[in-house]
Amino acid sequence: MKRILVADDHEVVRSGLRAIVETRSNWIVCGEAINGEQAVALALETRPDIAIIDYSMPLMNGLAVSRRLRSLHLRTEVLVLTMHETEELLTEAISAGVRGFLFKSDARKHLISAIEALLDGKPYFTSVLLEKLLHEYQVNARNESGRLLTSREQNVVQLIAEGHTNRSISAILKLSVKTVETHRASAMRKLGMSSTAELVRYAIRKKLVSP
Repeated sequence: MKRILVADDHEVVRSGLRAIVETRSNWIVCGEAINGEQAVALALETRPDIAIIDYSMPLMNGLAVSRRLRSLHLRTEVLVLTMHETEELLTEAISAGVRGFLFKSDARKHLISAIEALLDGKPYFTSVLLEKLLHEYQVNARNESGRLLTSREQNVVQLIAEGHTNRSISAILKLSVKTVETHRASAMRKLGMSSTAELVRYAIRKKLVSP
């Protein structure tokens, strides 16, 4: 029996994904999460074969979840669902260890195929264009990596944009307030920003939070 974790902050989406997954008699939805933090906790508890993760979720987005699962050495393949189609998002997803990338509008048609591919150890992307971008990213990843925020910096920026204080972020991420401040300052330095408002605009532009 293959175990599938579903994470999306909208109940109707989770129900739809569960209905598609459970059309296969040897697949079972082992848990449903409504935010990124809960997705990580459920993955640790249930050890799913596949985690279907919405890109835009509270507390930790889909890419932050993928990075966390990799750091915990879970043998869970991540399939990210998104409404956004950008080269930048794809390259960030691959950097986070994501091997499956599916647009929400294609889920009904392609979800089964995507899960089958990941279970077979193969990547799954919804178009030839994305396959091409994957190849180009892998070739150029070393040159690009220095310009990206670390996963922790990106997580801190997302929580700042969601309106959390440094103290609140420290509780959520289980870090000291000083460490949160260090990540915040590092992110602002890398991005060339000097205010919280600029960080919020950056998070909206990068689809880390909804406007």
